Amino acid sequence: MNKHVQHSSPAQPITLDIEGMTCASCVLRVEKALLKVPGVEAASVNLATERATIDVGTAVVGDLLKAVEKVGYKGALRQPDAPAQDHAHHHQEDAARLRRDVIFAAILTLPLFVLEMGGHLYEPFHHWLMGVVPTQWLYVFYFVLATTVLFVPGFRFFRIGIPALLRGAPEMNSLVAIGAGAAWLFSTVVTFAPQLVPAETRYVYFEASAVIVTLILLGRLLEALAKGRTGEAIQRLVREQARFARVERNGETIELAAEDVRVNDILVVRPGEKIAVDGELVDGTSHVDESMISGEPLPVSKKEGDSVIGGTLNTSGSFRFRATKVGGDTMLAQIIRMVEEAQAGKLPIQKVVDRITAWFVPVVMAMAVVTFIVWTIWGPDPAMTFGFVNAVAVLIIACPCAMGLATPTSIMVGTGRAAELGVLFRKSEALQRLRDADVVAFDKTGTLTEGKPVLTDLILAAGFTHDDVLAVVAAAESRSEHPIALAIVAAAAQAGLVLPAVENFDSDPGHGVVATIGGNKVEVGSSRMLEHLDQSEFTLTLERLADEGKTPVFAAIDGRIAAAIVVADVLKPTSKAVIERLHAMGLKTAMISGDNRRTAAAIARQLGIDEVQAEVLPADKVAAIKALRQGNRVVAYVGDGINDAPALAEADIGIAVGNGTDAAIESADVVLLGGDLKGVLNALAISRATLRNIWENLFWAFGYNTVLIPVAAGVLYPAFGILLSPMLGAGAMALSSIFVVGNAQRLRAVKGATL
Repeated sequence: MNKHVQHSSPAQPITLDIEGMTCASCVLRVEKALLKVPGVEAASVNLATERATIDVGTAVVGDLLKAVEKVGYKGALRQPDAPAQDHAHHHQEDAARLRRDVIFAAILTLPLFVLEMGGHLYEPFHHWLMGVVPTQWLYVFYFVLATTVLFVPGFRFFRIGIPALLRGAPEMNSLVAIGAGAAWLFSTVVTFAPQLVPAETRYVYFEASAVIVTLILLGRLLEALAKGRTGEAIQRLVREQARFARVERNGETIELAAEDVRVNDILVVRPGEKIAVDGELVDGTSHVDESMISGEPLPVSKKEGDSVIGGTLNTSGSFRFRATKVGGDTMLAQIIRMVEEAQAGKLPIQKVVDRITAWFVPVVMAMAVVTFIVWTIWGPDPAMTFGFVNAVAVLIIACPCAMGLATPTSIMVGTGRAAELGVLFRKSEALQRLRDADVVAFDKTGTLTEGKPVLTDLILAAGFTHDDVLAVVAAAESRSEHPIALAIVAAAAQAGLVLPAVENFDSDPGHGVVATIGGNKVEVGSSRMLEHLDQSEFTLTLERLADEGKTPVFAAIDGRIAAAIVVADVLKPTSKAVIERLHAMGLKTAMISGDNRRTAAAIARQLGIDEVQAEVLPADKVAAIKALRQGNRVVAYVGDGINDAPALAEADIGIAVGNGTDAAIESADVVLLGGDLKGVLNALAISRATLRNIWENLFWAFGYNTVLIPVAAGVLYPAFGILLSPMLGAGAMALSSIFVVGNAQRLRAVKGATL
């Protein structure tokens, strides 16, 4: 038996797909049922994704599924290593069923609505109809149409709502079933046993019951269609996965399904083909479109030894590569998994919403009862009719759906759009925490800078030429493995210089090198190593470089200083613009660096960074984060994701800057693919837009109910004579859910940062 079906390890939460949830009350009911199962440590249910994530100790999956079924829903185990499915598929199936039911219900409801409401709107039509068809026959015809609508396409409300009511746990379907069912039952009694009700209350409401069901079905159809679009980011990522691969096996090249590729297989890729799995080039050159990972539109050149990522597109050239990661270990699979996990999460604000919605449906039912009693006792004649209609309106207009969808739909669209911009929120809570950030702190090396030293300045003494000095210095340094030496040699290679032969090479670690080149003695080293030589010509240069935070090395030829050479880790081209944009957003910035204070201060001054923590060893970065947090400030820390794990974990929001190979860093809350610092701005923009969108949804959902439930109860009638028809209530209820889901779609339009 599959171990995942039998038991679960605490390290791997169980995920269940839940079928049948319609509102926030359903979510709470499933969560409570799962939490009662022995061995369950935590459970989180998401209405938008229709999934439950359960942290278990010893719980058996079978017990979890039984608990879900016991409260009226269907559950199915989602295997942790299952391939990602098209998120919209389930909603498309729902939409197909609902479209069929809406059409069927509308065909039957339309004549019922026209015949009944036409007489109210145009009195001559009413008189003509009464003269053509006896009232009793007309009521029987209404009964047939309404009964068919309620108990064929509308039966879902009774099938789910009534058992929930009998269990003492009513939810949205219960409200619809009671409201529409009460209107139908009262009308049926009036039609077939009129003597059971007072003469002044003998009105039928068949059209109201049918219209209520039809409108709510229509609302669910539109909601299902919108939900399908909500998961579009996941769909797009899934579509990026290659289906087939060309693999060398037993001396021949064969085509296999991508999931059958094994680590160390050699794959062949032709122009215009997708790369099936992650790997490393063994021969050939090409350009690969990696925009789905990095967001950068220009293809990246690839040569032997370079890495490639599954799902990216080979635009030109053919090459062979060795598979290094396959299946669920590929970068694209990890991205899909991280986005799905973030979408299934809950924000802290959701806990408040959950507490309110836990009482919502029972309170609404109590309000409906109170409405009926108040109208029956104090209302005008026919008091019972007024009480009945208004009580039904209260039941129908209340909408826990909008409350339940307000937060998760925004999270789904927001995290999906973030993924499209190269930002992965590994934890949905980071969306809310990042919005509250006060300080954005950066690691220097590899984050604000390129992370590798390059030759930035070659300042010559009188009588020397650039290429001649660079050639002999590079020749002397070509025997050294020091980072400064590598940078000088690389600069000479980039300039196309031919290096002369080297003799009598000697290295003094930490100080410099000495060699004989072309019969000349060449010394390259620190100021201290060459202090026996006259350096006065460079006094002003040294002062300027010191102000810039740069420390040069010197090159001497035959006992005379020939040049001052500056090798530095250069800033990324976007660093300064990103810092400026963060300041424009009202945030403070900080830099944590291992450099000496003078150098760190110079870099901070160049970038415009507010606070600097210099001479910080990797082990001390956690203490630096704590220092930045003083004054109850919320700190986001941006690091390269390699040696910054403790600091990323300590920060309120850890943001790892990766190039696609370290995107699964466990200590980060947010991962920026591609290594571009613009991702920090994109992450902040998505965070702020998503939280703003959630508040808009919650304002609508709670405001809608706060305003319209009292109106449905009839509070405006004494002063203005205004009552709310149950049919209008059904339309408004459907509209509220559609508004919330539709409003979340606006997050798809969030633009990426441009610098």
